[in-house]
Amino acid sequence: MNTPCLQLRDLTKLYHHVTALRNVSFAVEAGEIFGYLGPNGAGKTTTLRLILGLVHPTAGEVNVFGERAVPHSRYSVTMRQRLGFLPGELSLYGEMTGQALLDYFARFRPQRPSAWRERLLEALALDAGTLRRRVKLLSHGTRQKLGLVIAMQHQPDLLLLDEPTLGLDPLMQRAFIELIKELATRGTTIFFSSHILSEVENLCQRVAILRAGELIALESIAKLREKMVRRMTIRFAGIAPQLGNLPGIVRAETRDGALTLFVRGDVNPLVRQLANHQIDHLVFPEPELEDIFAHYYNYREQPATPAF
Repeated sequence: MNTPCLQLRDLTKLYHHVTALRNVSFAVEAGEIFGYLGPNGAGKTTTLRLILGLVHPTAGEVNVFGERAVPHSRYSVTMRQRLGFLPGELSLYGEMTGQALLDYFARFRPQRPSAWRERLLEALALDAGTLRRRVKLLSHGTRQKLGLVIAMQHQPDLLLLDEPTLGLDPLMQRAFIELIKELATRGTTIFFSSHILSEVENLCQRVAILRAGELIALESIAKLREKMVRRMTIRFAGIAPQLGNLPGIVRAETRDGALTLFVRGDVNPLVRQLANHQIDHLVFPEPELEDIFAHYYNYREQPATPAF
């Protein structure tokens, strides 16, 4: 059995009397693109700092590449040679030029040459003229692109990204998605947090959802969809049948002559019933990741209510 690239075991972090993270456990496999979701204050940035070995956990442990991450240790320095990291609040040396900045960070990893830099510069539209300018004179979006190049230019084995497309225009967001996919095919494991849920949906095999420092979901996006309560809206040609008591129907509502059913799990019993009736209109969309996310944060399921 292969060792996970990244493993968290009962990870807990307290700041005085504030619990930033509580008993968080999951593993990320080599080559996986893993999404880490949660609103501000959920504990995402704390998790990244613990993975990087920048702070000590109160309890539990982090293992990266099969070894324990320990702050300020020789192992931590060795581990960072194989890591790439983009923080959520990016701060760069403003007096340096973009080119000097890229070269400066490349020297921290002499064993891993910046072989992927040219590909990144081209994809992110960072030309030589831009790189000759001092960083403090560049726009926020351009500084964000420089941060991405710094994090990825050495083709890290594990790439940690905190809100990576913050400040990027839609064209550059698409370029970022393509770069991440390409990097994953080269064997890099990618762990990133994002508020742009469509971005996570396009990229990730699995996601973890964090709420107030606790892990409330860890699933593939396909499995999350299966667990979701989906909304089916039907307008019948004749009198609407009574369907509210069928298996899988969480709730039923009628409004303006249309029946709305809230459905979880297997839809076949409902489909078989619907086949016996004349239908004028039916809408049953796939749940979006935004719906899934909202479900876990509302986290209250209303009881089934008969509609008839």
